[in-house]
Amino acid sequence: MKKLNHILIMSLVLLSVQSCIHKEKRNSTDTKAKETISILGVNEYNYEPGKDWLLAWSDEFDKDTIYANNWSFQEEEAGRFNEEWQRYTSSSANAYIDEDCLVIKAIHESDEHGMDQYTSARLHTANKLSWKYGKIAARIKLPKGNGIWPAFWMLGANIDENGGDTPWPQCGEIDILELYGSKDDAVVEGNLHYADQSGEHAMMGAVAYKLDQGIFADSFHIFELEWSKDSINWLVDRQQYATASISAQELSEFHNDYFILLNLAVGGTYAGYPDSTTTFPQYMYIDWVRVYKKDL
Repeated sequence: MKKLNHILIMSLVLLSVQSCIHKEKRNSTDTKAKETISILGVNEYNYEPGKDWLLAWSDEFDKDTIYANNWSFQEEEAGRFNEEWQRYTSSSANAYIDEDCLVIKAIHESDEHGMDQYTSARLHTANKLSWKYGKIAARIKLPKGNGIWPAFWMLGANIDENGGDTPWPQCGEIDILELYGSKDDAVVEGNLHYADQSGEHAMMGAVAYKLDQGIFADSFHIFELEWSKDSINWLVDRQQYATASISAQELSEFHNDYFILLNLAVGGTYAGYPDSTTTFPQYMYIDWVRVYKKDL
């Protein structure tokens, strides 16, 4: 169980709730003011995956460091993907554990906006953990601002980028959430990418979910993907907002094993680019990641 960090007083009854409050990284020299992470509420701390879902794996980020048996850092030069401006590093300045949260931190290293002026992190479970079907869920507080592009997603475990023999998009890609700060900080999108019958890139087409009020940087939200042999469903805070059938032959990619990725990009072809209105550092906080399987 995670440490109890907050007490909520309701009708003179003390209810214990779990949370992660961002404090500066242990032994950090970062002088920025500490940011308090707001909580969704008591119900979210008693998260239930739903009927017949059994926990198969989780990372609660309750160790002092990122657990190497679960996660690898993907180091990449700026511009490697989608003309993004950040370098992905393995530095503890860009990804670390703090107060039972995985923190991914995007840093602006200069006064200039442009390629290779930022650092961030991209973590994945490739060659360590992968799954076919199930519920993949995470509780995340997202960053915000022009050019900010966080993602919680999956790639086919056979992708050649991580030692497999299959290129993208033939390996398949499942986007559980993407947020494009240049579009709307209150909107996340889900999508599928794959190769069509001619071998060309095809996609489901992004489906958006917009908050009724506020933005995703205001508090934690729970993002879920329910994946069966017949369909894939997307949910935010238990509300389903998108579904896709995966029974067609050209969608065969989605019947293989996939691994999980978490990253925070800065800029890019689809994300726009940061400007003077974008504050740094930007933080992506992951309270937990869990995988459930059906009790059949």
